[in-house]
Amino acid sequence: MTRKRSVLALAVLASLAVGAALPSLFRAIKVGIAPNQQSQAIEPAPAEGEVRLSPAQIETSKISVKAVGPGDISRQLMAPAAITPDPDKIARVAAKVAGVVEELRKRLGDAVTRGETIAIIDSREVAEAKSEYLAALANFDLQNVLFQREKGLYEKKITAEQLFLKAKAAFMAAKVKLDLARQKLAALDMTEQEIAALPSQPIADLRRKEILAPISGRVIKRLVSIGQPVGGEGQSKELYIISDLSIVEAEIAVPAADLGLLREGQEVRIQNAEGRTFDGKITYVPATISQETRTGPVLARFLNPDFSLRPGSLIEAEISLKQARVKIKVPRSAVMMIDGKANVFVRTADGFAKREVELGRGDDNSVEVVSGLKPGEEVAVSNVFLLKAELGKQNIPEE
Repeated sequence: MTRKRSVLALAVLASLAVGAALPSLFRAIKVGIAPNQQSQAIEPAPAEGEVRLSPAQIETSKISVKAVGPGDISRQLMAPAAITPDPDKIARVAAKVAGVVEELRKRLGDAVTRGETIAIIDSREVAEAKSEYLAALANFDLQNVLFQREKGLYEKKITAEQLFLKAKAAFMAAKVKLDLARQKLAALDMTEQEIAALPSQPIADLRRKEILAPISGRVIKRLVSIGQPVGGEGQSKELYIISDLSIVEAEIAVPAADLGLLREGQEVRIQNAEGRTFDGKITYVPATISQETRTGPVLARFLNPDFSLRPGSLIEAEISLKQARVKIKVPRSAVMMIDGKANVFVRTADGFAKREVELGRGDDNSVEVVSGLKPGEEVAVSNVFLLKAELGKQNIPEE
């Protein structure tokens, strides 16, 4: 009986010892045998300000990134403007002779080439000047022949010196008359080619005066009609106005307060009705302003090779003002205001991390980062609001 009690007591003591050792044994098995399974089951929470996204999630969300670095910050000034012809490319075609318009060969809007005949004037004044020149030319040719003959005879001692000198004086007088007749034709706007062609010209054409285009361009005004008297006292002298529209000007109404910021050579951008943009430069900044509108008419010049900028069009001009070079420039779309402070989202190996930055100068599209970023770091520049929203979800306390 005593032996049975001793065995029972030993069994109870063994059971208690095994029960006390089981928890330690289970912990050892959990830690020592399956540590990898434990780490996979319990993933550490994201750090504060971190948004974890896989490359696939970033691509699906269309979040683009850009490396930051130095750049230029510039201010833009918007002002209304009107397209005008370049005054250096405008020609007023006038009739320098009195007569009647016989032909008008160009209509409004027609293209013309320099030296092309664009009108013909029937002029008695021109006929008289041409006749005078032809007579002077014939007399000069005659006196030249006589002079050369007398000169030859005098050199051979066949004729007297008096006859030679008389022939020489007549020749010189004929030359003076010819030069005066030629100058008169030149004053009537006849070219050397036209004057040289006069001896072979038909008599019926002596009254005709061809009007030539002084420049290449387009007819923007036709000021007379066929049969209209021109060139006389009290009569119109201008026939056409031609403009070369391959270069145009924009007259920009800039407020008086901004005139001091403008300089000749500054870049200007305009847009026509079709949405095309054109780049030009300021050519004139006024020293005075209009008392009525309190603006100054600033002029800028633009190339217009296909004539899509039409004089008279009202447009909006964008003037680039002072530029400043900064060490780090980011797009404005990259900056998010979080808790009243400027932040950007920097690309990391696991996604993005919010970072507070200090901003400096800026323009309409970009802003300077004074501190908080280093050159070469990549930041989110599109759909950044998605990162801000995701970060806000993480900050919501759990119940």
